[in-house]
Amino acid sequence: MYLEDKDLKSIQEARTLVRNAVIAQKEFASFNVQRIDEIVKEVAKSTLSASVELAKLAHEETGFGKWQDKVEKNKLASEKLYEYIKDMKTLGIINEDKDKKIVEIGTPVGVITALIPSTNPTSTTIYKALIALKSGNAIVFSPHPSAKNCISRTVDVINEVLEKMGAPKGLVSCHSLPTLQGTDELMKNDNVALILATGGSAMVKAAYSSGTPALGVGPGNVPAYIEKSANIKKAIERILASKTFDNGTICASEQSIVVDYPIANQVKEELITKGGYFLTGEKLDKVVKIMERPNGGMNPKIVGKSANDIAKMAGIDIPVGTKVLVCEEKGIGKQYPFSKEKLTCLLGFFTVSDWKEGCEVSYKLLQNDGMGHSLVIHSENDDIIREFALKKPVSRLLVNTPSSQGAVGITTNLAPSLTLGCGAIGGSATSDNVTPMNLINIRRLAYGVNDMQNNDAAGEQVDVSLITKLVLEQLKNIK
Repeated sequence: MYLEDKDLKSIQEARTLVRNAVIAQKEFASFNVQRIDEIVKEVAKSTLSASVELAKLAHEETGFGKWQDKVEKNKLASEKLYEYIKDMKTLGIINEDKDKKIVEIGTPVGVITALIPSTNPTSTTIYKALIALKSGNAIVFSPHPSAKNCISRTVDVINEVLEKMGAPKGLVSCHSLPTLQGTDELMKNDNVALILATGGSAMVKAAYSSGTPALGVGPGNVPAYIEKSANIKKAIERILASKTFDNGTICASEQSIVVDYPIANQVKEELITKGGYFLTGEKLDKVVKIMERPNGGMNPKIVGKSANDIAKMAGIDIPVGTKVLVCEEKGIGKQYPFSKEKLTCLLGFFTVSDWKEGCEVSYKLLQNDGMGHSLVIHSENDDIIREFALKKPVSRLLVNTPSSQGAVGITTNLAPSLTLGCGAIGGSATSDNVTPMNLINIRRLAYGVNDMQNNDAAGEQVDVSLITKLVLEQLKNIK
C-alpha cells in the first residue's frame, strides 16, 4: 500500500525515537554498574533463547543463507559475546595506575544510531544492542528495508526483557518506516553521538559523511593463501566450512584461493572431492552473466545463495553435492568478476610460483576492494606466516582456520563481533573487532607529579652570543 508522505513520516519517527532515546539514556546512565550488568545478562539470555525463531525469520524474509547457520551467528552475538564482555570494565573507574597517578573513568557516548544489513540482520542487531547496553548507551536501529520485520522482532525480544528489568522506555528502539530520508535524519541528528554502520560501501560512506562520529566497516575481499607446507585436506575443509557458512554472507568469508604451484593439482583434486566444481566454457560464461549488475557491482540476487541456486539462475547443470563454484580467474581487477567480493558460494582460484608471489597476488586482491579487512593463510611455516603478518594491509590475519568463523571470533580468541573494522587503509575509524570499549569515552584523572620551576627573569639572563655561535656552526655544517 502506498503511504502518502512516507519520507516525512519517516523523518518525524526518526526524530521522535532519538528524542526518547536521549531521555532514556540519561536515566540508564544513572544505574549502577551491577544493575546494568544484570540487564545485559538477561538480554543475552533472552536473545539466545530466541535464536532459532529469529534465524528462521531472517531467512524467510531475506532469502539469504541458511537458517541453521544464522542460529550459530545469533548464538555468537548473544552467548559468546556475553561471555567475552561480562567482566569487562566499561563504566566508572575502569583502570587505576597508582604509580603514574592516573585514573581512567569510562563514560557512555550517549545515543547511538545503528545501521543493520540484510545479510546478518538479527545477529547484528543482538550484538549491537548488547555492546551498547554494556557501555551505558541508548541505541536506535535503522534496519535494511528488506530485513525490517526480523530486525523489528529482535528489538521486541530485547525490549520485553528491558521492560521486565525496569529499564527506561526508548533505550532500544527500531525505525519502523526506514527510508533514505529517515536514515539520513538518524545519522545527522544533533542528539546522536555515534553511528555504528555495518553494510554496503555506499551506506558506510554516507555514515562517515554525515558529520556525526562513525564506526563503519568496508567490504571484504578475503584471499585464502595455501602455502606448500599446509595440510591440504584440512585447508580445503576449513575453506569450504567457511565459504558455505550461511552461504558466504559474512564479509570475512574467503573470496579467492591462492595456492603454490607445487601443490596446485593436489589442492584442485581435494577441492573437487570435497564439493568444489570448476567452471569452464559456456557454463562459466553463463554464471558470469548473472554475477554482476551492468555497472560492475555485485548482483544482490546471488547473495547468500547455494551453488545449486546459482546454477539454476544461470541455467547450467552441476554435479550432485556441489558446494561451491570455482573459476580459475585470468587476472585481478574490475573486469575480472571472480577476483572481487562475492557474498555467495563462488570462489576465484589463482596459482602462484611461491610464497613471495603469493604475497603479491594476495595484496592485489586486497587492493581490488578489500584493503584493511582480513586475510587467511594455511601454512605450517611460521617464518612465512610472520612475513605475511608484517606486510599484508589487513586488520585480521587468520592462520589455519575458517575465515568467516575466525574473523568474528567463533574459532579464534578474537573479540566476538559482527562489526569488523578495516583501519584507516580500509576507510574505517578503527581496525578493531568492535566491542563495548569502542562505545565509551575515557575520562582521565591525572595528578601532578612534577612542579614547574619558576625562572626569575631578572636573574636568568639568556646568553645570546652563545645561541648565535651555535646557529653559525649549524649553517657551516649545512654548507
